Amino acid sequence: MSQTKKVSIAVSLLVVLAVGVGLPVALRRLSRPGHETITARVKRGNVDSRIYVRGELRATRTAVLLAPPIGGRLQIVRLAKTGARVQAGDVVVQFNPAEQEHTLEQNRSELQRAEQEITKAKADAAVQVAQDQVALLKARFDVRRAELDVSKNELVSAIDAKKNLLALEEAKRRLAQLEQDTQSRRVSNQASLAVSEEKRNKAKLSMQQAQKNIEQMRLTAPIGGLVAIKENFDILGGIMFGGMTLPEYREGDQVQPGRTVAEVHGVEEMEAQAKVDEADRAYLVTGQPVEVRVDGLAGMTFNGKLKTMAALATRRFFDFDAARQFDVIFDLDKPDTRVRPGVSVEVTILGDAVKDALFLPRQAVFEKDGKPIVYLTTGKAFEQREVKIVRRTESQVVIDGLAEGTEVALVNPEEAAQKTAKAGTSIGIPR
Repeated sequence: MSQTKKVSIAVSLLVVLAVGVGLPVALRRLSRPGHETITARVKRGNVDSRIYVRGELRATRTAVLLAPPIGGRLQIVRLAKTGARVQAGDVVVQFNPAEQEHTLEQNRSELQRAEQEITKAKADAAVQVAQDQVALLKARFDVRRAELDVSKNELVSAIDAKKNLLALEEAKRRLAQLEQDTQSRRVSNQASLAVSEEKRNKAKLSMQQAQKNIEQMRLTAPIGGLVAIKENFDILGGIMFGGMTLPEYREGDQVQPGRTVAEVHGVEEMEAQAKVDEADRAYLVTGQPVEVRVDGLAGMTFNGKLKTMAALATRRFFDFDAARQFDVIFDLDKPDTRVRPGVSVEVTILGDAVKDALFLPRQAVFEKDGKPIVYLTTGKAFEQREVKIVRRTESQVVIDGLAEGTEVALVNPEEAAQKTAKAGTSIGIPR
């Protein structure tokens, strides 16, 4: 056996021996209360029950401005800036109305043409009615004259009598045909007039629609407030990639009908939206007072109250955290004019203090098998003990089931021992 192999085997035996001896020593040191493991004692006193959450401000009233539902793309020719203050009725977005104005002129020409056709149709119908009346009078006169000739048949020859009868039949046939033709022409003239009137109505409706479209090219603010221009989702033809940052709409951009171009946020009434943990929600009630501190406005605190709480928890699709969170909304009593929607805020929910309570630091309570536990110091080891949680705060936990002065560990001794043992076995063994 070579000298190198002998050295390698000796080093390996020393490492194994060190691990075997070191693991029990590590476990004994972690199980022994004292300086090695940080501990805390159960105290009695008043516990502040304030809850601190982070959120953002938003306007209570928000008006959304959409591109009008008109065929084809729309071009922005005038656009207010983000953060600009507007009054109700002010123009926020102006689209190019050239195409709709051209359509309006075309429809106006069609309307004039239809009105001229109606006038001509009425005049032609009046002339035709007059001609038909003259023709009917003449035909009736011919029938009357033929009837008089037939009345003289007793005084004339048989041949002349036969001629008179034939003339009467022919006159009556002409009269009947003329009456039928007159009725047909009357119906035809009425149909032609109806068609012309329908063209006029269609042109008039098209004009009204074009005029309405031109009016819709101007998006005005329904309420007073601050303008927020939206991102241009059409800049890349609708293609989106993860992590992309889109620019806001600008003058000259093309917009598809129905797109959200801008929003107007009313800043007279503001509210804060945040999320609270499931454990804290049980201690919240509607109308509870809060203090709101706005990032960027140092030294300014706004008073408010809890407005609403969500009944169901919210959770992100890829969030694997078992803790549930609930949406809460807070009203601000007197918002400042410098406050803008979307800024981050810190909300302090003011609760009643728990008096004469037993409490521990929050990190002294652990969860095992779904139950809250603590690790008591008993001589040279730690004892696991289940406790009842009465109230949780940001840094403390009000408990029941332990006596005042009881010493507990602030670190899970079982996990600490496992980490130490793992660190000991991670020493590399040379080949």
